[in-house]
Amino acid sequence: MKVRNVLISQPRPAEIEKSPYADILKKYGINIDFHKFFRIEGLSSIDFRKENKVRLSEHSAVIFTSKHGVDNYFRLAGELRFEVPESMKYFCSAEAIALYLQKYIQYRKRKIFFSNQELTDLVDSIRKHKNEHYLLPCNEDHNPELSGLLDLQKINYDKVVMYRTVSEDMSFLEPEKYDLMVFFSPAGIKSLLKNFKNYKQKDRLIGVFGPNTAQVARESGLKLAIEAPNEKAPSMAKAIDHFLANNLKGK
Repeated sequence: MKVRNVLISQPRPAEIEKSPYADILKKYGINIDFHKFFRIEGLSSIDFRKENKVRLSEHSAVIFTSKHGVDNYFRLAGELRFEVPESMKYFCSAEAIALYLQKYIQYRKRKIFFSNQELTDLVDSIRKHKNEHYLLPCNEDHNPELSGLLDLQKINYDKVVMYRTVSEDMSFLEPEKYDLMVFFSPAGIKSLLKNFKNYKQKDRLIGVFGPNTAQVARESGLKLAIEAPNEKAPSMAKAIDHFLANNLKGK
């Protein structure tokens, strides 16, 4: 199948010529559109109190698995007039999230721990500080894998919903126009099927990033042509490049 039109379910880069997709556009002469299928909304302080029966002040450590968790934790702390103490410990699932904390705290003066993106490594770090009372900010529709691991280790923690994923109105879109659509999260897949309840994939191609996205796509009856990351392609742009190159060769 010849690929002419591609949809990337992310916001359009500010400078497309400096993005990872620039080489793809030059090499294959295809059209790439960018549209994000969902947005993240933080709970108001009123909704947070209604949905969670815990207080931020009860915890001595916070576990962050995303930048959204960081943003909404400090936002709610401000709205609830909770002054985060300098003694607070932070456990992050990736170094990028740990570094993102600099937006809110003096990084060098705080106790910050991060893993190499393996949840088991994160839990190992947490297990070494078992005396802490942890707070786990999460999405309304979150992956339960981490909380399951924390339960196994009998970690004292509270899981609190601080934000939710909301599908965007994509009624303006014509999905049948695209030979290849690429999704980066389960929320993108869910938004596609919510917006287009009668969507039929037929011979159109679907690419996904991450095992959770792949799982939701398959459970939704979609056939996958591209899955990233993989050994040859750590990024989705690389995976698309490899696929298009092989496609031209007739493989």
